[in-house]
Amino acid sequence: MSANAREDILAAAKLVAQAHGYAGLNFRDLAEQVGIKAASIYYHFPSKADLAAAVAKRYWEDAAAYLESLLQNSAKPLEALRRYPETFRWALENGNRICLCSFMSAQFDDLPDEVKTEVQIFADVNIAWLKKTLVAAKVASPRDAEKRARAIYSGIVGAQLMARSRADITLYDNLIESYRTTGLLPA
Repeated sequence: MSANAREDILAAAKLVAQAHGYAGLNFRDLAEQVGIKAASIYYHFPSKADLAAAVAKRYWEDAAAYLESLLQNSAKPLEALRRYPETFRWALENGNRICLCSFMSAQFDDLPDEVKTEVQIFADVNIAWLKKTLVAAKVASPRDAEKRARAIYSGIVGAQLMARSRADITLYDNLIESYRTTGLLPA
């Protein structure tokens, strides 16, 4: 087993969950993909719930770090807002997958509590970033920013889901453009 077996397992589980959700996480299949024995996964993750919670937590942590870097490396907050949809487009570009936490949200009733918590944090992180960035870009007032942030987040997640169901990334791009045209996203 490699020194990075835990990271290899998390990476493989992320891709599986983006394509098949929580139900698709199978220790035997993951072990085969990673090149280890299924029992070795239990060393790092005692249960499927532990694995899924760790994958979802890593996912939102990575997203939070990326969003902060996007804001810091953009000339203006408005530029960061314009680029926000890219973060969801990447999953579609990678084998017609969708956001891991969006997929797991669709299976919410079947998730263990610790996984539900991590999935909800992902949405919270995105909405908080959008809210902060909308205010910084002077696109929304502090009073209205949360409602608009929720609308943007749900619109983008919905666009991603529609595009995946058609295996058509141009549908995603067209929906994002329509959000800009109608004013949901800044043009």
